[in-house]
Amino acid sequence: MDKYKVTLLPEERQQLEEMVCKGKSAARKLTHARVLLLADESDGRRARTDAEIGEVLQASPDTVARVRKRFVMESFEAAVNPRPRPPRPDKIKIQDASEQKLIELACSDPPDGRGTWTLQLLADKLVVLGYVESVGRETVRQALKKTTFNSER
Repeated sequence: MDKYKVTLLPEERQQLEEMVCKGKSAARKLTHARVLLLADESDGRRARTDAEIGEVLQASPDTVARVRKRFVMESFEAAVNPRPRPPRPDKIKIQDASEQKLIELACSDPPDGRGTWTLQLLADKLVVLGYVESVGRETVRQALKKTTFNSER
């Protein structure tokens, strides 16, 4: 038997059923709503295990257990609305010194035969100079977008 027993109030169950029927919410939110509906033991409903619910919804049993726990320990709203994912600073490739070099490159004269720097040229140059191991032009674009500089000197 699972440690956290989900018993939904009739209005909570109705709210979840409406949410699932409409299907207009985020996928994670709909999955959490379905977990709560399947885990509900109110009104003599059959108790299902986390593994059974996970198999039906193609979700991890750990996800099911987390949703159950949040419903019991926190609230209905906390269980239905998934927490935002934390930022991943370890995945940011251009920061600090390499960002400064990127700005210097973008402000410098473009290579011979070119009128301006392109995002791909900047990305390639950062790799050639050894400031980053690999980088795409979208990452370069996002890094340049963060910076504001005055083009009038």
